[in-house]
Amino acid sequence: MNRSEQDRAVGSLDLARLEADVIAARPGSSLASIAMPDYVEHQAGVPRVGALSAEAVVRDYEAAAKEIEAMGAELISAARKCEVMTAEVHNAIAYMRDTAAAYREEAKTIFKRIEDCALLTADVRTACESIKRRIESNSGHSVLPAEETAPS
Repeated sequence: MNRSEQDRAVGSLDLARLEADVIAARPGSSLASIAMPDYVEHQAGVPRVGALSAEAVVRDYEAAAKEIEAMGAELISAARKCEVMTAEVHNAIAYMRDTAAAYREEAKTIFKRIEDCALLTADVRTACESIKRRIESNSGHSVLPAEETAPS
């Protein structure tokens, strides 16, 4: 089919109807509202039906490419949220380590106090037993050592 035969075949098609069908295939939009991407341009001599079909296809691809880029932007946003959450987790872990260290220090302090009290109690018991033995051995005599009983 030569060029003039193609033009006659195209002429028999209702190009306005074809354009309306292309627009209808993209609900909520019109060909005029969707800019043709700058990475394509019509070749000289392409029949109108071919040009309209090519525009419709490239616009669909472009719309898909923009949606893919939008997903990338969403992933970047999600990654930033993850980074923030990771920083918060690191802060929480540091707080937990500090808290655990503080608990260990407090345990060490209490442990020492209890042992100090136990030693003091043992010393008191030893002193009391010593005094008790002295009282029993000196029954009737002064409990206090001689220098404390000397008249002044």
